Amino acid sequence: MNAILRNSLFVLSWVALVLLLCWMRVNLTPSLPQGVYIVRPGTPGKGDLVTFCLEGEFADLARERGYLVAGSCPSGLRPLLKRIAGLPGDAIPGDLFIRSADSRGRPMPSALPEGVIPSGMALLLADHPGSFDSRYFGLVPLDALQRVEPVWLWPKNKKGQHVHLKHTDPESTSNARSFKRP
Repeated sequence: MNAILRNSLFVLSWVALVLLLCWMRVNLTPSLPQGVYIVRPGTPGKGDLVTFCLEGEFADLARERGYLVAGSCPSGLRPLLKRIAGLPGDAIPGDLFIRSADSRGRPMPSALPEGVIPSGMALLLADHPGSFDSRYFGLVPLDALQRVEPVWLWPKNKKGQHVHLKHTDPESTSNARSFKRP
C-alpha cells in the first residue's frame, strides 16, 4: 500500500508541476520587472502584460545570439513577456529608439513598419530600452498573445526599482539611434 501511495503522490506532483508551468512564466530579464507571472483568461488590452512565442527568422536570431533560452515554445525557446503598446488602428510611434547594434556590437534588424497597426496585430514593447521587442521583430498577431499578471516580483531598492533592473538612458548609449520618421 505504501508503494502505491508513494507512486500516486509522485505522479500527482509531476502533473501539478506540469500544469503549473503551463500557466506560469518566470521573468529573469530586465525587460519587465523580474519575478513570477501567471497566465490569465481574457482578451488582452492596451497596457496589459502578455506572453507569446517568437517564431520564424526572429526566433532563429534570438536562438543564435542567445537572447532567449530553451523553453516550451514550438521554436524550442522560452516564451517572451512584453507590454501591449499598440492595437489595431493605433499609430506606430515614430519616435521609438531602435538600437543599431546589440550589447555585443552585432547589427540589430528592425521589422517594425511605419503607419497604423493593421487588424489582428499588436505592438509589443518592454519597459527596458534594451529589450528585444517589436522594435526589432515587428508586430505580433493578437491571437498569439496570452494576458499575464505578476504573482510575485523581486524586491525593490531604495529608488523604487526592482533590484535586478539596470535601466540605461537610450540617448546616452552609443548603439542607440532615434527611430523618428520624416
